[in-house]
Amino acid sequence: MTDVNCIFCRIAKGEIPCSKIYEDDKVLAFLDLAPVHHGHALVIPKSHHKDMLEVPSELGCAIFAAMQKVAAAVVKATGAQGFNVMQNNGLAAGQTVFHIHWHIIPRFDDDSLEMWEQGSYPDMATMQAMAAKVASYLEN
Repeated sequence: MTDVNCIFCRIAKGEIPCSKIYEDDKVLAFLDLAPVHHGHALVIPKSHHKDMLEVPSELGCAIFAAMQKVAAAVVKATGAQGFNVMQNNGLAAGQTVFHIHWHIIPRFDDDSLEMWEQGSYPDMATMQAMAAKVASYLEN
């Protein structure tokens, strides 16, 4: 399934050029046009899925395998000391293209990039209450 108005669907179909670094029958990876660091790559399924809640679980293995290959290649090509895998779901989380995609961001010891400020729970009871609330919404 594709969305004719989706830029990533159009890239996956070859209608829009990209700097392709990996492709198989289900997944495509290419360099990000606005990289955090050179080598910053995007990994997408070729089929259109808005976010993580819409991706069929059986597609997950193919995506994960591609991310492993791409991340290893990015680290070797850039000389990075590590990498981040980032994926945003929804506008509030920073998603700007509504075709699920993962960012592979090479990281360097001295890059000073901070991803987010960490918080804390006021006490263990509050943390346990949140855990119970989340767990109550899990489907078995």
